[in-house]
Amino acid sequence: MDFDLTEEHTMIRDMCRDFTTEVIAPRAEELERTGEFPYDIIAKMAELGMMGIPISDEYGGSGGDWVGMHLCIEEISRGDTTFGALLDVTTSVVAQELDVFGTEDQKRKWLVPIAKGEEIGAFGLTEPDAGSDAASIRTRALLQGNKWVINGTKQFITNIGLDNASLIIIAAVTKKTVQGRGRISTFIVPRNSPGFVLGKRYEKIGWHGSATHEVIFEDCPVPEDNVLGDPVKGFSQHLAVLQTGRISIAAIAVGSAQACLNESIRYARERVQFGKPIASFQAIQFKLADMSVAIELARNQYLKAAWLKDRGRKHSFEATAAKLFASEMLEKTASEAVQIHGGYGYMAEYPVSRYYRGAKVLQIVEGTSEIMRIILARELGL
Repeated sequence: MDFDLTEEHTMIRDMCRDFTTEVIAPRAEELERTGEFPYDIIAKMAELGMMGIPISDEYGGSGGDWVGMHLCIEEISRGDTTFGALLDVTTSVVAQELDVFGTEDQKRKWLVPIAKGEEIGAFGLTEPDAGSDAASIRTRALLQGNKWVINGTKQFITNIGLDNASLIIIAAVTKKTVQGRGRISTFIVPRNSPGFVLGKRYEKIGWHGSATHEVIFEDCPVPEDNVLGDPVKGFSQHLAVLQTGRISIAAIAVGSAQACLNESIRYARERVQFGKPIASFQAIQFKLADMSVAIELARNQYLKAAWLKDRGRKHSFEATAAKLFASEMLEKTASEAVQIHGGYGYMAEYPVSRYYRGAKVLQIVEGTSEIMRIILARELGL
């Protein structure tokens, strides 16, 4: 096995690391405090091609791969996880679903501007009564003439409230099956569609710079050719791209955990107690050692999952394991980082308090830890 990054991967990692250090990190606390979205930073990320790394140049990307994309997500998340979340939704989920299942016309119209970073996308699956049980969605789409008319509500939607969000890809029931379940199809819904209502912005305990909204469809018409992929397999299409999204969540968690470790090492070297830096105490050294081991294991797992995906090999177990382990690792690592900082760690002026507030959500988005364990049990044949 060769664990070395390629020259291209190293270049992507270093570029994103430098960008995070110079552009994102200095403004992260301000963005968390104000909740304002930094369109200027997104524009710079677009100029560097971050949104289109795994998309072919034919459709506005750079023709890279998913290992490179997730190295980017990790490094960007080290500065602010909300930017990693934006890349997860826009590239790993929306752009990928358009790329894999879209028609040529759909790719030209919708994928190109997203891959170039000129626009961003949103993904709508979760509903008030359909969270982990995603197949129980109630949003309906009825074909009337040459248009689909959509009614329903989606919640916890990332990106859609931003000025440069152009579309949302949603799942909706188009037909009742004999078994009583709904046949789910996938639709591209432009944000400027009639009957598209941007609902309330959710107030979250963290990730304040990431806009999360409710979306309501009130007799919202979309053209018949806005169906994405096979109308009978819309749900399975969503699940396929969410598998990649789970690798992305793992990469976000690793980036944030690395930031926790970096800050903890810096603080431990500077903080003097009992006449010497607390980094010299074995209790602190053990915490830092355990944090570094957990981070490296999580990093190796998400890279393995991305590597398998790039080679077209089965990676459901690896992606699920990466998401489960990394997200739970981050919560523990962030907690230890606060503990190392002591009372200062609970103060908003120290970055570890922000990392701590943002850690828990990664065990929920793209599938809860409980759902991840169910999937893994199925992979074991249970």
